[in-house]
This record gives sequence, structure tokens and C-alpha cells, in this order.
Amino acid sequence: MPTKKKTAAKPTKQKPGAATNSVNGKPAGINAKQFVEKLKTYQSAAELKKIQGYFKSGKGEYGEGDEFIGVRMGQVFALAKAFIEMLPAEIEKLLENPIHEVRVGGVSIMDFQARSKKTSETRKKELFDLYIKRHDRINNWDLVDRSAPYVVGGYLFDKPHDILYKLARSKNIWERRTAIVSTYYFIRKGDTTDTFKIAEILLNDKHNLIHKATGGWLRAAGRKDRQKLLQFLDKHAATMPRTALRYAIEHLDKKQRDHYLSMGKTG
Repeated sequence: MPTKKKTAAKPTKQKPGAATNSVNGKPAGINAKQFVEKLKTYQSAAELKKIQGYFKSGKGEYGEGDEFIGVRMGQVFALAKAFIEMLPAEIEKLLENPIHEVRVGGVSIMDFQARSKKTSETRKKELFDLYIKRHDRINNWDLVDRSAPYVVGGYLFDKPHDILYKLARSKNIWERRTAIVSTYYFIRKGDTTDTFKIAEILLNDKHNLIHKATGGWLRAAGRKDRQKLLQFLDKHAATMPRTALRYAIEHLDKKQRDHYLSMGKTG
């Protein structure tokens, strides 16, 4: 009887940036130090120049003092996915890092965990608590936008939303941005109530980054409930910031856009 030929085992694919443990084959690089070491291998002078022209980190600007090393966001996200099993205590170390791309990695890991169906409710609460506790390190618009919808909004969806109204009235611009950005999860689920209420609180905000977020989220809410958006605009278009208004009406027809623009502030 002929003996069966043994075939070589197929090599397992390794996630980008993840070291593997020779005993169990699972990613070994799941602590903050290893993440940072791997991230630094992707830095480039060309990317650094591009990033520094994009983010406002000069004296007196919204991201004053922020440090960058020049890593493409796509590479940061891929590495974060490879380190998805990182524990909250290690993620906090990433948030404490002065390098912007490292903090982006930290909030991206939080986002990937919050989105995963495998993540327990206990872990989701830990991520939410970490986000709120270390909001001092989630201190730029991209960090908020990358993580607030699922880490904050996803966790709060079936719970009281009081904290969002507290954040909306905060003196901290990034906490105010979190308040409106978190409602993206609610909008996806068909609930636009908090978006319109928080937008109303933020209409008198002095910062353009809040105007952009408010207008953008009003636009998204309007896609789910056009009538509510029109009612909101009928009430506020004449006095709301021009940037917020332009963002909010982007998907209306030309006649409606012209109507609301004619009501709005000039400039």
C-alpha cells in the first residue's frame, strides 16, 4: 500500500507589526513599549513635513506643542489593529506619550476593541472610563473623531446620556467636540435627539473646529430625519455660525440651501 506524501504546513500569515509567540502563535507585541518601538520604524521625513503642514501645532494654535514623528495614519491604524488585544493599562501609557501618532494608535486600539463583537461589556466600560479619565490626552480633533463614536457613543447608547451634556458645556474644546461627535453612534441607530439638542448648546461656541463638527453632525442627523433638520434650521439659521450652517445644509437642494444662506450671518 503506497504511503501518503506529507505536505508541508502552510505558513500562517502574521498581522502587520505583530511579533509572534513561538509557543502559541498569538501576537506577543501587545504592550505600549513594543507598539511605540514598531511605530517608530515607519517614520519618514516626507510624511513629517506633510503632517506638520496639516495640523496646527504652533504657538497659540489649537494643537500647540503637539509632537509628530511622521507616520502615515494608515500605518498607525494597521499597527493598532495588530495590537488590538492590548489591555487598558497599556493603552493609557500610549495616551500619555507626547508623540501624536502614538496617541492616535492608543485611541485606535480603543476604537477597534469597542467595535468588536467579542469585546465584553466590562471591557467597553473600562474603555469608556479611560477615555473620560484621560481626556486631557485625547487633545486634538482627530483623536476625538477616531474614538468617540464607538468608545463613548457606543457605550452610552442604552444608558443615560447626561455626561454628554456636561461635556458640551465644558471649557475644554476637545470635551465639547466629544459631546457632539459621540452622537454619531446614536445617529447610525436612528436616534437623532441628542445630536440636535447638543448642537443647540454648541451654536454659540467661539471655536471653528466646534462649528465644523456641529454642522457636520447636523448634516448626518438630517439624513436620518430631514424634517427635524429643517425645523432646526428654521429656528437657528439666522444666528448660527456660518461654517456650521454651510456644513449642515450641504445635502439640501439648491433652493433650500439658498434660502437658509440668505437667512444666515454674513462672513
